[in-house]
Amino acid sequence: MPREGFWRSAFAAAGIFLAASSLCAQPAPEPATEIVPKPLVTARRFMVVAAHPLAARAGYDAIRRGGSAVDAAIATQLVLNLVEPQSSGIGGGGFLLHYAAREAKLEAYDGRETAPARAKPGRFLGTDGKPLDWPAAVISGKSVGVPGLLRLLELAHRRHGKLPWASLFEPAIRLAENGFPISPRLSALIAADRFLPLDASARRYFYMADGKPKPAGTLLRNPEFAGVLKRVAAGGAEAFYRGEIARDIAAAVRSHRRASGDLLQILKILERFDLQKVKPESVEAVHLFAEAGRLAYADRNLYIADPDFVRAPLAALLESRYLDSRAKLIDRRHSMGRAQAGDPAGNAAGNGIAEPLELPATTHVSVVDAEGNAVAMTASVEAAFGNRQMVRGFFLNNELTDFSWAPEEDGKPVANRVEAKKRPRSSMAPTMVFDEKGKLTMVIGSPGGHSIINYVALTLVNVLDWNMDIQKAIDAPRAGSRNGPTELERGTRLERLAPELERMGHSVRIRAEASGLHGIVRTTTGWAGGADPRREGVALGD
Repeated sequence: MPREGFWRSAFAAAGIFLAASSLCAQPAPEPATEIVPKPLVTARRFMVVAAHPLAARAGYDAIRRGGSAVDAAIATQLVLNLVEPQSSGIGGGGFLLHYAAREAKLEAYDGRETAPARAKPGRFLGTDGKPLDWPAAVISGKSVGVPGLLRLLELAHRRHGKLPWASLFEPAIRLAENGFPISPRLSALIAADRFLPLDASARRYFYMADGKPKPAGTLLRNPEFAGVLKRVAAGGAEAFYRGEIARDIAAAVRSHRRASGDLLQILKILERFDLQKVKPESVEAVHLFAEAGRLAYADRNLYIADPDFVRAPLAALLESRYLDSRAKLIDRRHSMGRAQAGDPAGNAAGNGIAEPLELPATTHVSVVDAEGNAVAMTASVEAAFGNRQMVRGFFLNNELTDFSWAPEEDGKPVANRVEAKKRPRSSMAPTMVFDEKGKLTMVIGSPGGHSIINYVALTLVNVLDWNMDIQKAIDAPRAGSRNGPTELERGTRLERLAPELERMGHSVRIRAEASGLHGIVRTTTGWAGGADPRREGVALGD
């Protein structure tokens, strides 16, 4: 692993906002779809990587018109809301990192959804005092947080935009009015979702008169969403948060009843091992990565929550001596099983443990513009299609289910419990990497619920330790542990490792992985971009 000083400079830029809770039964998360190989894309001047070709093209065109990385990210995200509605949108939130090349300045923007002013810790408890079942909590107004995405985009544009705000809405408005074809991935998700047709607006939009889902290739038009975009283009984000649109959101909700550290912890624990001497996709590689993940996730579930409400011991969790002590818990021949949280600051006894729930219906955009400015933005509505309520052509989020559903465990308050005006924990990890001289070298991020941390960490190791190009690093099989089973990606070479890992004490789980990594890496001649073959994204650049 590169020396500690490198990681410190590299991840001063990591925007890692961390996770959820509850063990309530739920349907399968947004699934991985057919793996389609993607080429490594190179460019000399600029690069946009996003989860849908039409969205990436909107960002690409914005830069071609003289726009900035922020302009490109906004144009891309608005189109994603339309063509990938299950994953993100103005009814949800996100996090954005911006790097200004001329000033060598990094900024983080927090657009996380917020609990209502009257929210109480028992929001997701039934009359019997037990957590609600999944549909009662998620497919209801209880799960909806105040959306934060448009405020985030507006603030970032005010500071770093070059093109007029309204012009960035034009690609999405045109597509909403003229129509776009349903992609194979969206078609599969519509067909698989048993809750989506329960909402009248979603039923009209996605289904035929006989109730069957519209097939891939069907042209979808969304004039209601075009109308919303026109209002926000003309009046700014205030047109969304005040007036008729806001009233419709509130009516729908009533009628239907940030912190950093895990990614860094994993990498800094692995720093204690010489990964350059470990073969990628080997038993040893999977073992070390899984054990480091167990330790980091154990600390996360105990400590991490909205920093405006909970004082997490972040500095202590990343302190060198503490990380040394955690790394020493890793036996290179045998799995530790379930890791226990550490106590670096002497206050662990005051917290209850929150188990994560997060579902991977999210998207990520990576951008580098012609001036070297960069954006890493991860946005979400939480579960696929959020809480399945469609208002004026867009979906509302169910992000409040990222809170712990039980406010106490063993009589101790859970850090990530529901409280008024509190932001739920999130795993979204838009990340930038800088070299020892402070030069931007990598822009990366992924959807994937609380697996995001493992997805991004493993891809960073693939590039920085094992010298893979960005496309190969993203293509590589996924593996890791969230302090439960050691997970290996189904249908990959890693499956053959299961017997030996089990002999080492790992409880192995083979599963499809729903990552959607989109990354950009500096090369000697410009930039190289990679898009996850598990989704429909592309890299475009000049």
